[in-house]
Amino acid sequence: MKFNRRQFLRFTRNSALLSAGLTGLYSFINKASAAIPINKTERLAFAYALREKLAQKYSKKTIPKPINNGDEQRYPELFSCFTKGLPHNQFAEVEKQAFQSLLNAFKTGKTEDFDAIPLGGQTLLANPQAALALQLDGADSHHLSMKPAPAFASEEQAAEMAELYWQALCRDIPASLFGKEKLSIAAIKDLSRFERFKEVNASTLFRGETEGDSTGPYFSQFLWKTIPYGAHEILQKYNSPRIDENFMVDPEICLQIQNGAIAQEEMQFSTSTRYIRTGRDIGEWVHIDYPYQGFLNAALILLSYGDSALPLDHPYRDSNNQSGAVTLGGPDILSMVAHASNCALKAAWYQKWLVHRRLRPEAFALYVHNHVSGRRSYPLHEKLLQSEAIRQIRSKTGFCTLPMAYPEGCPTHPSYPAGHSVIAGACMTILKAYFYEEFIIPEPVESYDNGFTLKEYRGPDLTVGGELNKLASNIALGRDFAGLHWRSDSVEGLKLGEDVAIGLLQDRKATYNENFTYQFTRIDGTKVII
Repeated sequence: MKFNRRQFLRFTRNSALLSAGLTGLYSFINKASAAIPINKTERLAFAYALREKLAQKYSKKTIPKPINNGDEQRYPELFSCFTKGLPHNQFAEVEKQAFQSLLNAFKTGKTEDFDAIPLGGQTLLANPQAALALQLDGADSHHLSMKPAPAFASEEQAAEMAELYWQALCRDIPASLFGKEKLSIAAIKDLSRFERFKEVNASTLFRGETEGDSTGPYFSQFLWKTIPYGAHEILQKYNSPRIDENFMVDPEICLQIQNGAIAQEEMQFSTSTRYIRTGRDIGEWVHIDYPYQGFLNAALILLSYGDSALPLDHPYRDSNNQSGAVTLGGPDILSMVAHASNCALKAAWYQKWLVHRRLRPEAFALYVHNHVSGRRSYPLHEKLLQSEAIRQIRSKTGFCTLPMAYPEGCPTHPSYPAGHSVIAGACMTILKAYFYEEFIIPEPVESYDNGFTLKEYRGPDLTVGGELNKLASNIALGRDFAGLHWRSDSVEGLKLGEDVAIGLLQDRKATYNENFTYQFTRIDGTKVII
């Protein structure tokens, strides 16, 4: 049965379900106080009206004006912008005509204009047209906003670059030893000079900024616990890269890769698998994971805990004659995690390509090297130039470039926000909505410093909400440990991911027949009720 608008409005006037206009529908959407109609005709009308109502919710909102940090206009040389894969001069500064070609493609939106963007090597740009893709459930990517990234010459950017140098120096130190051995102690002393890290100490060094990050081991239980996988169980032991192996240290190699050359070096691995215990380990984990892998694993672990891990008001937690499955059960939860990850990437790609175009740390560090070696001058903050991290990096490698964990360095899409982080924020929020945040993780564990075995964790209780927050930070900051992202890419990306998930949950809530409420806590402590 098909309706044009006039037929639909005439139908709804005569419908017993919607006898008072759309009041009943709005009540259902807003309060979940009515059952979805069973009658075929009424159901069609109801579904049509629901789609219209959800669409109107966003069509009436003003698309926020995108605001970036102004560096692209401030520096006509464009050294503050992401340009990897485009042709560059000998100082790793982009050829302006190539960058204008990129901007023109976004202005027209034509596929042929994207195809005309000149490249500097063989590496392709990572899906810039995804920034233009529509999202029809939840908020469209262009409805969401972020605060501007730190500016090129700011102290905040300097602080984040200093942290990245220290993370590279500390990649092979077990996280349990942060603040207990001389290199990480030096990192604490140096970073505390910056306003961004003035409170840093042994228990917060390189950690995320959520409540969960401050409790228990550095790494989340969801990165250590055995994963129930159908008829199998998966031990979370992974291939461990060889220690003290770094890439793109030579400025000439770094320049070649900025131009899009294919990396010639290959990673080497130890002969034994290990549990995650260092920055290098988590950096490699987020090197080859698929988008929502960590949260699929977390969902499978949480589902294995049974009904006691469900929210207290979950309609099937204490039911005597029903259980959740297609709705509010395993299949529903797992599909939502997967769906949220792709929606998150659309939101991230819009911010990356159309709004911020923030350069990657590997490029910024190459400019630091040019500046320190006297080849070129850039508006770098004095606190960064005075950092002990630069002295240590230069002493170790002979250069001021950022030692990368991967031969190819970062992907060919802009830095802000981090895609992994936005996915993490979205998937974390989905799982908080479907599980009980205060549920205490049973039999918690932690890795020995050698990574070969796990041991019993003894310390404050670890909750689902806290460990999901920590998992999100581990995954986001794991990319920082590899040298790919700035801290603000990760921290602000988590918040954007939360916004993505909230929109999805609001729309999904209206499609259930069950009467229930989503309740969860954002990483800033705000309580959300849907």
